Amino acid sequence: MSVEQRPLRADARRNREALVAAAREVFGAKGVDAPLDEIARRAEVAIGTLYNRFPTRADLVEAAFLPVLQEAEAVLEEALACEDPWAGFVLFVERSVLMQVSDRGFTEVCSRAFDPASGLEKAKQANGSRMQRIVSRAQDAGVLRPDFELVDFAVVFAAAAAAQDWRHGVALVLDGLRP
Repeated sequence: MSVEQRPLRADARRNREALVAAAREVFGAKGVDAPLDEIARRAEVAIGTLYNRFPTRADLVEAAFLPVLQEAEAVLEEALACEDPWAGFVLFVERSVLMQVSDRGFTEVCSRAFDPASGLEKAKQANGSRMQRIVSRAQDAGVLRPDFELVDFAVVFAAAAAAQDWRHGVALVLDGLRP
């Protein structure tokens, strides 16, 4: 039984939960390269406790953002469930931009490559497949430019997020994606 598989003592569980919550806050505000000592301080634990629970930064990033990628999966599934392919595409874009403008760490997790065996990378790959289905549905229905590709989402998200009002930015970008 590995260290993570054994049930944690109550204090160790509280420390782990505090570290993950602090990591979400700090990484969300400053990105995934934020100082780990700030996370430990915010969680009110020693830096040694952080490293004992999360031996690498990647371990902490995964613990902090795997649940967020699961939230993104739920958004993708909701978008795929829309009868209207354009409405599903719009729902996905709007919710994704909102997640990214409110969480710098999430944006960085989405744009970086991680160990292919990591939970983060597996979740990103699965979400990428769902994104492709959203794009294909919209293109097959003739409501999305036929030359739009998955890599274009990076431009969509960056452009929409760069606008002073992200909702206005999304509206402008979406207008440009119609055939």
